[in-house]
Amino acid sequence: MQFDDYAQFLPPEYRERARVAPASTWWQWRGRRVHIARAELPEARLRVLVLHGGGGHSGALWPLAAAVAPDGVELLAVDLPLYGATVEPNPRAVRYGDWIELVCDLVRAETARDPRPLVLFGASMGGMLAYEAATRTGAAAHVLATCLLDPADPAARRAAARTPAAARLAPGLAALEPVLGGVMVPIRLLGDLRAMSANAELTRFCARDPRGGGARVPLGFMASFLRFEHTAPAGYTGPPVTLVHPADDAWTPPALSLRVLERIAAPTEAIMLEGCGHFPVERPGLDRLADVMLRLRDTVPVVSRSTSETS
Repeated sequence: MQFDDYAQFLPPEYRERARVAPASTWWQWRGRRVHIARAELPEARLRVLVLHGGGGHSGALWPLAAAVAPDGVELLAVDLPLYGATVEPNPRAVRYGDWIELVCDLVRAETARDPRPLVLFGASMGGMLAYEAATRTGAAAHVLATCLLDPADPAARRAAARTPAAARLAPGLAALEPVLGGVMVPIRLLGDLRAMSANAELTRFCARDPRGGGARVPLGFMASFLRFEHTAPAGYTGPPVTLVHPADDAWTPPALSLRVLERIAAPTEAIMLEGCGHFPVERPGLDRLADVMLRLRDTVPVVSRSTSETS
């Protein structure tokens, strides 16, 4: 797998760091062979687990994360079932709840084997994955999210789906799950990948990538996301949450994420990435993201954490 395919879309100043290739590692989870990209740095004080969303994968986000991660930060990025190099034995049966459980188990496994603080960095749908895993496990040191798209919000459902009609119909698929839930369709027909980036070439590249935006997913996956009930912000028991939302996001407007952030029962901070689209590769927003990563490296405390599930 080429991990530098997406580096070409970053500003020239960031490309050298972005092209540092990780090692491919594998983790067995409930009959799946889960791919995890890693660049191990035993001397690093902080680790960052990168979580992609719909139409993404570790290879798409690795150049971005590597570009903005300062020295002294160890990165790992997982391919969730249906995307990237992860081997999924039964794609038709994958649901959003599987993603939640996988990420929670991965966070527990990583924090059990390594005592260094673990930051969960979620992009797009990965933001709510990071949020949910943090509150369920109690094991993360910080949540960093480019987006907090809660499907309980009708406006968020409309943003996630390709068309308003799809947003209205998807929750009703529950009644037709035995018949239609396993039907595999291109992800671009369910989500509005046309708004993936402000860079038209990057948008086309994402849509053609068979590991990400060009993949097929079961209708039941989208339906399960749109009707999923995340932990209510008032009941959140995880670590601080920093929202680094692209200011010019044409897919998921910042206001949708801010509505979630302002109700979270934990310290929060909102930082807008100026000039960035949904897939944030532009300056000056990219500079702001690099500054946030540097601050986290220097300020996230090294403390013992409980890995017991809280919900």
